[in-house]
Amino acid sequence: MEQLTYEKIVEINGRLEAEMIESLLEAEGIDVELVQESIGHSVYPVAVDGLGRVQIFVPKTKVNEAREWLKMYREGIPEE
Repeated sequence: MEQLTYEKIVEINGRLEAEMIESLLEAEGIDVELVQESIGHSVYPVAVDGLGRVQIFVPKTKVNEAREWLKMYREGIPEE
């Protein structure tokens, strides 16, 4: 059985913010995979009972870097 090479770093409530985080992480050279229930990702976004939740996965080799970046993003700390 193959080992998983990606790890979940966070769950976001809403596709828009998840895609923004995805773009910013990819700009830092970190590959990103977004996972969401199919009904939550539609023309009419659904946010009932967690259906709007989006899981963000990154390669295991980049987990610490991605979590540190996410911490700075959430706290509004500018990068040096």
